Amino acid sequence: MNQNLTFIATAAMGLESVVANEVKDLGYEQVTVENGKVFFQADTKAIPRCNLWLRTADRLKLCVGEFEAKSYDELFEQTKALPWEQFIPEDGEFPVIGKSVKSKLYSVPDCQKIVKKAIVEKLKQKHGIAKWLKETGAFYRVEVALLKDKVTLTIDTSGTGLHKRGYRVGQGDAPLKETLAAALVQLTNWTPDKPLYDLFCGSGTIPIEAALIGQNIAPGFNRSFVSEEWDLLSAKMWEEALEEAEDLANYDQPLTIFGTDIDHKMISISQDNALEAGLGDLVQWKQMQATDFSVEEEGGYVISNPPYGERIGDKKEVELLYKKLGTVLSKYPTWSIYMLTANENFENCFGSKATKKRKLFNGFIKTDFYQYFGRNHSKS
Repeated sequence: MNQNLTFIATAAMGLESVVANEVKDLGYEQVTVENGKVFFQADTKAIPRCNLWLRTADRLKLCVGEFEAKSYDELFEQTKALPWEQFIPEDGEFPVIGKSVKSKLYSVPDCQKIVKKAIVEKLKQKHGIAKWLKETGAFYRVEVALLKDKVTLTIDTSGTGLHKRGYRVGQGDAPLKETLAAALVQLTNWTPDKPLYDLFCGSGTIPIEAALIGQNIAPGFNRSFVSEEWDLLSAKMWEEALEEAEDLANYDQPLTIFGTDIDHKMISISQDNALEAGLGDLVQWKQMQATDFSVEEEGGYVISNPPYGERIGDKKEVELLYKKLGTVLSKYPTWSIYMLTANENFENCFGSKATKKRKLFNGFIKTDFYQYFGRNHSKS
């Protein structure tokens, strides 16, 4: 099946434009953006390509249909009218999950049951089955999402969320999601020929994602996806997508990327994660205090997710750290500094107003991405 289908790349709040740019970079031009979603048109080959390449999306969903429904009868009939048999085989396993926001059909369990029943009826009709569906085959997770009476029905193509790259063998207490770490790098204009430091590297997510970006390695290269088992996609499609990823990787690209942390245990975890990611010694790790930062290079990038000081006892200590860090980093006016924090007093403590600020969410925590452009910072 090479017809045009509608896909939704889901995104964390504030990252929709980043995800949309990634989709366009893969060659898909019919892109529209909504809160938390990037819609685009593509053929079935987009399923392996997008799952392999999207660095900042949470999931890739196949949109089976959208319509308005204000009654359960409308929900049933319009769901049944959709071409489910094109995607789900007669033995496909298809649990239905759901959510409802500001909709007349507010009972999520009822919506799930009705959608399930409608799909069962359609598949029985199309596959010529009189009694029941076995559901012993490949997995197709259906979602019914209602927003102000608009119904969106999707099938998840990813399985485990796309942030699960497969390299994290260890982590700290509050690890940064891989998709957000990749976005932090992509929201800068860092290029692989420039040095990059993360002074609070934790389990190493920002430096590892930067290295993957720097060598153009597909983030999903070392993991599997639920849609690999689907009849809709041939093994050849997956092979071609993997071959493309291998051909586009630039393993010879030299990189100067450092991850530092005050905790030697986190440095050890970072090293293990980098090895699992196939990066070997590509990233350099060092135990040190962030305020001991010292470099000779004329221009580079610091991209970090420092502690926020959310607990009352920690706040003063963290704000003192920001102050010391501002003093140290002010000695390098040609360097560009990027800091993600939920602490609203960051600029005052750091000692200067950011060139730009961007609102992002670290999980459920509302944060700001403070951007300080160095003297030689390219605006491209």
